[in-house]
Amino acid sequence: QLQASGGGLVQAGGSLRVSCVASGRTFDNNAMGWFRQAPGKEREFVAHISSNGDTTKYAASVKGRFTISRDNAKNTVYLQMNSLKPEDTAVYYCATPRLAYTSTYYLSQPRHYDYWGQGTLVTVSS
Repeated sequence: QLQASGGGLVQAGGSLRVSCVASGRTFDNNAMGWFRQAPGKEREFVAHISSNGDTTKYAASVKGRFTISRDNAKNTVYLQMNSLKPEDTAVYYCATPRLAYTSTYYLSQPRHYDYWGQGTLVTVSS
């Protein structure tokens, strides 16, 4: 089970950090990903992080502004979002695959993830 939190309303240019806590099982051996879905749009990849946190990948739209990190001791993954833009407004979901994927080819696609959090809404006002 994944539980996302930390969403809210922020002005453009502001910052927000969303968190995702895993419970019921450990996810130390699995990559973690963040996705987002805006109203009327498909769910899209935001970032993923390897099981030990050494490797991260970002969507081009957020690279340089967002940072994904994880604390395996706390079973938690974070997404620090800076320089937020109105187009970042979406429900943000954390997820993890059942298989030990390492390739961005798999980790950037929602269909390769098996466990999803409930989502947390981030609204960026202009």
